[in-house]
Amino acid sequence: MKQHHDDIKHREIVFSAQPLDQASQAARLLNRIPGVESQVFASQNRISVQYHIDEHTLIELETRLQEAGFHLDNSILQKIKRALAHYCEEVHYDNRAIPEHNIKSRDVYVKVWEKHPHGDHDETPEELRRYL
Repeated sequence: MKQHHDDIKHREIVFSAQPLDQASQAARLLNRIPGVESQVFASQNRISVQYHIDEHTLIELETRLQEAGFHLDNSILQKIKRALAHYCEEVHYDNRAIPEHNIKSRDVYVKVWEKHPHGDHDETPEELRRYL
């Protein structure tokens, strides 16, 4: 599979207000996982995580946090954001498995089209075309 710059994902994980200090504890937990970097924003009850799509997914990281006892923010906005991120990562990962299109075969047709005569093929003489 071909590597792209958008294979590295930057996501936010927001925690519920209670219990306190979840964000910093979660960041410490995630920083111990190879290939995951996290930054804590304790005042906003959230962390920012960065990972490579081949190694981790957001749903996997969220599952680990929930299994460790952390409580994610379950407001409707956060649920929609998480669902969208999960869907985008799934599609991104699936699309990477599709082989690239062979553009060489397309180039053959482009060359033939360039050599093909174009324009008006009307047999009517020029002076009659202007008259009509």
